[in-house]
Amino acid sequence: MPEIYLSPSTQDFHLFINGGNEEYYMNLIADAMIPYLRASGIEFTRNNPGDSVSRTIERSNEGSYDLHLAIHSSATPEGCDEPQRGINVYHFAVSPVGGEVAAHIIAENLKYIYPKPNLVKVVPDYTLRELSLTNAPAVLVNLGYHDNIKDAMWIKQNIDSIARNLSLSVASFLHVPFR
Repeated sequence: MPEIYLSPSTQDFHLFINGGNEEYYMNLIADAMIPYLRASGIEFTRNNPGDSVSRTIERSNEGSYDLHLAIHSSATPEGCDEPQRGINVYHFAVSPVGGEVAAHIIAENLKYIYPKPNLVKVVPDYTLRELSLTNAPAVLVNLGYHDNIKDAMWIKQNIDSIARNLSLSVASFLHVPFR
């Protein structure tokens, strides 16, 4: 059976502009993914919200996973005049093919539900530790900007559709029927 490491954000200090925080909403999405993953025959291990990124990576590397999926939101970089908007799907730039393939599947599927599909991008990355230090092919999805009211509202109002979409993408990447 295919198995993934599910890693929703542990960053409770990243506040949504309209209340709540990144850890809370990304964990709601992970919670909502579980029935879809189980129905599709995909086993999973989930990070501990109290763990650091280093411990999350260690726990992921203790297993033999087909995919490491990190779920986050983002914040507008300092120096930008206006809040950013969009989804960035990151993969390790020099990893084996798996992470890049998964990133493209996830991005293409998210375009169907995100209100601005042209703002859904695949981004190769060299520095994110959850991508560069995990043994499994890894993807980190930033599902929007929590300091942009439209993205923050979209995330909050679409927990289940995001979870379903991510689960569909995982099933597609793992070549299993989505149920």
